[in-house]
Amino acid sequence: IVVSGEDFAHVAEFTVRAGDKVPLVLTWHPSHLPAPKPVDADLALAETEQEWLDWVRTCSYDGEYRDAVIRSLITLKALTYAPTGGIVAAPTTSLPEALGGSRNWDYRYCWLRDATMTLEALIRSGYTDEAEAWRRWLVRAVAGSPEDIQIMYGVAGERRLPEWQVEWLSGYENARPVRIGNAAVEQLQLDVPGEVMDSLYLACWAGLQPAGEVWSMQQALLRFLEPRWDRPDEGLWEVRGTPRHFVHSKIMCWVAYDRGVRMAEEFGLPGPVDRWRRLRDQIHREVCAEGFDAERNTFTQSYGSTELDAALLLIPQVGFLSADDPRVAGTVAAVHRELAEDGFVRRYPTHEGVSTDGLTGTEGAFLACSFWLADGFRTIGREDEARELFERLLSLRNDVGLLAEEYDPRARRQVGNFPQAFSHVPLIRTAYDLTGHNGPRRRGVAATRPATSRR
Repeated sequence: IVVSGEDFAHVAEFTVRAGDKVPLVLTWHPSHLPAPKPVDADLALAETEQEWLDWVRTCSYDGEYRDAVIRSLITLKALTYAPTGGIVAAPTTSLPEALGGSRNWDYRYCWLRDATMTLEALIRSGYTDEAEAWRRWLVRAVAGSPEDIQIMYGVAGERRLPEWQVEWLSGYENARPVRIGNAAVEQLQLDVPGEVMDSLYLACWAGLQPAGEVWSMQQALLRFLEPRWDRPDEGLWEVRGTPRHFVHSKIMCWVAYDRGVRMAEEFGLPGPVDRWRRLRDQIHREVCAEGFDAERNTFTQSYGSTELDAALLLIPQVGFLSADDPRVAGTVAAVHRELAEDGFVRRYPTHEGVSTDGLTGTEGAFLACSFWLADGFRTIGREDEARELFERLLSLRNDVGLLAEEYDPRARRQVGNFPQAFSHVPLIRTAYDLTGHNGPRRRGVAATRPATSRR
């Protein structure tokens, strides 16, 4: 095949008949270096297939949804940057959450939250090498003062990720703006330390020994959180409006201290356990008093709010309350009633005009939240509804089993950045739980004394 250059593109013409194989190899190299040796395409393909087959054999899940789980695990592995162990949220930027809208973000970075959730799925499936690589990446990325910790980094630990708009690009289906970088890097998101502490606790249970420098970093995280946990923040969904006391953020602050206490007690690690325990209990009392709507029997998005948030579905998953607590069942029912459309769940209410997140327009149903609802149904004993919703969500995958960030029920298509780790992780978790899969997982234990007093 002869390739020629035409109008700043490479062009070739050739004929393919039934049974023919035509290998095409695209090679890049810096212009100041010599070209690499030619690649044997057939050999490279065979070696790649074998490498992935060997990797898949490690997977410990053997239930009825194995094909979907394997596809999702491969996706998570592919989102990992091999040289450093960093895990990106998605490999794309500015694919719109609403077709033609402005909710377009750059997801080609390593969110600590997304990476820790990805880590849980990999550990639970037996992939401890990936867990150790990510743990090393984490220690390098957050090295230094805990006051300087960021919610996200570049794949090699880069800290400066300024957001700017590419005015000369029209965007996917004319969805503007196209963004490079992400301004959320400057936000205060108080749930992140809890996610990090939870994943490192899980890693220890999976057999990774608690290294001294890692535990020092974890203690620094808890010191960083102590004077900040009672502040308003931008929360899990990175709102660009006024910071609030998000209930999910407070719950994850509880998780941070709970996992600190457990690591000290269960693995013999040093630390001010009594102080951590007092903080954990104080946060629990405050959330139950300030973040719960007794009349509707549901937790709310933020203190003093009547709005809901799909992240509240994670309350039993992280162990803040036990699955048989009536407040858990009430919250699952409320989210299903107020945030679900045709079974698919929105993150929080969005309206025409300026929404509660400080942005204009609307968005699709969030796929991770929909998986959380399926898991919530299972948690409170509504097994048939859980399985029905889960299998509907599986049917949304494209022809190679991939999921974007959201789904537009009206346009009947996926929207948002693609493929999205945050969608594939809860798919794995729900598949495991629906089929009774055992293995390392979040081990939070609910508080035994619900608090009724107010501050």
